[in-house]
Amino acid sequence: MTTRNPFIRLGPADNVVVARADVAAHMPVPDEQTETRQAVPAGHKMAARFIGRGEPVRKYNTVIGFASEDIPPGTWMHSHNIAFGDLEKDYRHGLDYRPTDYVAPADRATFQGIVRPDGRVATRNFIGVFIVGHSGASIARKIANHFDAARLAAYPHIDGVVPYVHEQGSGMERGGEPMALLRRTLAGYIRHPNTGAALIIGSGHDHNPLPAFLDATGLCCGPLLRTVHIQQAGGTRKAIEAGIAAIEAMLDTVDGARRQTVSAEHIMVGMQCGGSDGFSGLSANPALGAAMEILIRNGGTAILSETSEIFGVEHTLTARAVTPEVGRKLVERIDWWLEYNKGRDTQINGRVSPGNNAGGLANVLEKSLGGAKKGGNAPLMAVYRYAEPVTQNGLVFMDTPGYDPVSATGQIAGGANMVCFTTGRGSCFGSVPAPTMKLASNTPMYTRMAADMDINCGVVIDGDATIPQMGQRIFEQLLRHASGEKTASELAGVGENEFVPWPIGVAD
Repeated sequence: MTTRNPFIRLGPADNVVVARADVAAHMPVPDEQTETRQAVPAGHKMAARFIGRGEPVRKYNTVIGFASEDIPPGTWMHSHNIAFGDLEKDYRHGLDYRPTDYVAPADRATFQGIVRPDGRVATRNFIGVFIVGHSGASIARKIANHFDAARLAAYPHIDGVVPYVHEQGSGMERGGEPMALLRRTLAGYIRHPNTGAALIIGSGHDHNPLPAFLDATGLCCGPLLRTVHIQQAGGTRKAIEAGIAAIEAMLDTVDGARRQTVSAEHIMVGMQCGGSDGFSGLSANPALGAAMEILIRNGGTAILSETSEIFGVEHTLTARAVTPEVGRKLVERIDWWLEYNKGRDTQINGRVSPGNNAGGLANVLEKSLGGAKKGGNAPLMAVYRYAEPVTQNGLVFMDTPGYDPVSATGQIAGGANMVCFTTGRGSCFGSVPAPTMKLASNTPMYTRMAADMDINCGVVIDGDATIPQMGQRIFEQLLRHASGEKTASELAGVGENEFVPWPIGVAD
């Protein structure tokens, strides 16, 4: 479609505007009373007025950096002339908190979910094959691969048998936070409502021994939680046979699961963004935020994460924290990351990935500004460490790295039964046992990668939908996917290799 203005103004106080599409040099921009001095790529910024050297650069009336030189109006603005710098932040811990206006329980949205015996609600029904250490990886894959579509045809209510393979469990300290983190991640997946049954494999020489893992996590073996010890089974071939037999004994029970109408309050969404561009913070992220506000009003839960990707705008979350203590807990995690990354060429120290940069994001402040919009304007109710069980409804934060597979793994371990993933450059991410719904930030990428995307938020950029309208569309489609409708990544068979517990503990 033809747009009236090639640039988008996000706020009246902004001194930059964003190009809707590629704009050539010397093109008039009547609304800004200037013309482009250089070509401005789609998603990138143009100076809307003169910006003096050292002056803050404002987008959404938020500082995203400082002019590194005098910048005339019409100039292409990017990392070459926007300097990264320290900001003074007013955390206002809890001062802007406003309670959520909940929908009455009888009037809440519903979906078709699987109610487990303990009352938790699943969106999928998988059998998981887990390893406590990497030495069991090949055996886990062979056991899971045995249960292909032909063998599961008689069990139509089982979504699959999935191997959860990782590279930890050996070569790391035997105690401390790294081992505790690995154990709570594995236990979170084993206990996950979308895991109908589980098989756990140990080798006998893991630094995370199977008996110690069960004892530390409080997991108890039973009809739907079984174990195989490779050495005790008699080696690889016999361990595979024992694992197959163990799963065959669980199939009938797991297949007995049926969907029923349940409240949307049982949906817990892990929010991710990857391959972001200059449009992500304008369309997909705020549209997802609008959808999450609807979910939260209906009693559901949204998990914001990727700690290094909210750096610089964390004060917008602490200000609306339910208590000052919740706000301070978030700042404590930010401080941990700053110390952890001290002296390193990493994102939190300013530099974004090459793909993010090419898409129009100058630095981590600009990326964080867009990323935080996934949470909408809901109050921040709790802050969790990586893979901790999420028990608080509403908008919560989980401390994770920005790397998507690691971050989503922590959210799913915490209980997320759906993942919503925004992307501007085009991500092929998927996940199990919680399915991923992918949101495109712009129409050209959505059209190019339609088989990997679930919904096009680029219509906001095109001027064909508002953020509230897009949020409603996302929420309604989320309910359909939670009810069993396959997402694009599920149809593509993507997700089994994206189980990546945070590898902070490799030491030997």
